[in-house]
Amino acid sequence: MSDGISDDTQDVVGVLTERIEARFGMDMDQLKAAVAAAPTASPDATDVVKWHGLLTEAQSVLDRAEDDLLAALDTQPSEVDDPTMGLAHRVNVAVTSRDGRALVVRWLLDPDAPGKKDLAAERLARLRLRTGPAVQTSAPQRPAGTPAPASAWGTGRAVR
Repeated sequence: MSDGISDDTQDVVGVLTERIEARFGMDMDQLKAAVAAAPTASPDATDVVKWHGLLTEAQSVLDRAEDDLLAALDTQPSEVDDPTMGLAHRVNVAVTSRDGRALVVRWLLDPDAPGKKDLAAERLARLRLRTGPAVQTSAPQRPAGTPAPASAWGTGRAVR
């Protein structure tokens, strides 16, 4: 692949971490600290730090699943039992999760990625500017001592 990630057994998290550090000019710990101190200063950095965290979490889950599978396979005779097959499926799910998160990180790092320079990207940029919900999420407050408005529903009269 042209982005520095090959199909062999390279450390996906390590390669992407290096790319993140090169892009932002600081190591991950510094970048995480900068994002924690000012999360709205750089939406791109905030997104990358969030997804990098999800990626490292997925890699940890994958590592544990692989270790569990290898331990189970060491105790198996020539035929694999159902619990061990369940562990193999768990590894497959963990790989899919890790790879999906890696794709998101790669997309976030690529300024020319599809969807970053079109109408959808402009809309996303406008949505990022919002500081609160798009619509009111709670009922308006009445001043204290103001009775609730009368409703035809509660009076027993016909509603037209």
